Order: sequence, then C-alpha cells, then structure tokens
Amino acid sequence: MSQTRVYRQQKFVRPAGATEILLVRHGESRPATEDHPFPLVNGQGDPELADIGRDQAEKLAERLANQVVDAVYVTNLRRTHETAAPLCKIKGLVPAVVEDLREVNLGEWEGGLFRIKAHQNHPRIVEMREQQEWGKIPGGESNAELDARVARGLNSIIEKHPDQVVMVVVHGGVIGSVLSQATNSEPFAFVGADNGSISHLVAFQGRLSVRRFNDTSHLSAAISAEVSMPT
Repeated sequence: MSQTRVYRQQKFVRPAGATEILLVRHGESRPATEDHPFPLVNGQGDPELADIGRDQAEKLAERLANQVVDAVYVTNLRRTHETAAPLCKIKGLVPAVVEDLREVNLGEWEGGLFRIKAHQNHPRIVEMREQQEWGKIPGGESNAELDARVARGLNSIIEKHPDQVVMVVVHGGVIGSVLSQATNSEPFAFVGADNGSISHLVAFQGRLSVRRFNDTSHLSAAISAEVSMPT
C-alpha cells in the first residue's frame, strides 16, 4: 500500500546572495527642554542617550549576543553609536558610519524644538501628520529627499554584505522611510517604531521583504500601541 505524500508548510529560508538587515531604532535620548537645546551636528540635533536608552541598548545587546551579526552600521549622530556600543563590545566589532541614514532633517525645529512642538500639537505638526509629509515642518526635509538618501545609504550596505547579517542602528523617521519603500505603503505607516526595537528585513535582487517590525520582546513582554514620533 502506497503512503500518501504530505506537504508541510515551508519555512522561510534566506536566498543565496541575500542580505539580512536588523534595523534597530536607537535607544531613548535625553528629554528636550527649551533652556537646554540639543547640540547640533551638521545642523541636526545630536542628543545623548537617556539612562533608559542606555538600558535599552544593553538589553538589545543581550538579545543579539548569540545571534550572527557580521557587521554593524550607525549614523553620524551619537545616539546610534551609543546604542550599538554594548553589542559591538561583546562581538568585537567596530561600527561603520553611513551618514545617508541620519534622521529626518527637521529644519527650523532642530535641537529639540520639534519634540516640543509635537507635545504642543502645533498646527504644522497636525498638518504634517494629516498629509504624511515631513516637508510641512518649516525648513524641513521632504519625504522625497529623505527616501532618496535613505535608499542610497541602505543600498551601499546591502551591496557589501551578500549572505551576511548586518545590524543597522538608525532613527524612527528612517525606519518609516525604509519600510514604506519596501511595502509601497503610506509614508507614515511605519513611523513610530519604539526605541530599542528591531525590524528585520531581507534584501534580495533589488527588493526588500519584511520579516518583522518593531520587535521589542527584549524590552518588555507587553504588547502596546504607544504613539511616538521620531526624534
């Protein structure tokens, strides 16, 4: 008697030549205050991590300590360096800087002012959210400008790492841009990734597939829907 052949559901396997990207949002940075603006680097706010952000970085490192990570990338802003540092220490890696992956340029609202305006629900913030357009910020970078440089920066990493896993520590607006481009979604559909979260993508033959978004299981077991704009 012949046996019936069974066909199990197939588990995803990374294609040969593909690159796995662990896209991490930096840990929480220090609060903004009107009398203590963030220092600027090339015109962009450059706050250090808050104590909670340093704790998030340590927990991220614990989560990935036993995972394969072949290379680490950061931006020119120190909150990404400080977030990557604990894992780099464990694995003996030196992070490389990709400036094209820096945060959205907030124009006249840099230095922490954007965060203050967001808390105040300024009319321009409302307009920005309703129209899903960063360029509504006075002097701010447009979606098109952001998307172009983010794609350029990410592609420069992908081409260097076939068949490897890379951790790329970036910013909330950048994660939103990457995932919006990967999925052809609305511009702000993926804006608001939590600090210290991991989003997992696979790059293959010019396309990005999304394996997970906003994984924070190393930070908390709770499932929440807190609203957070990138800064």
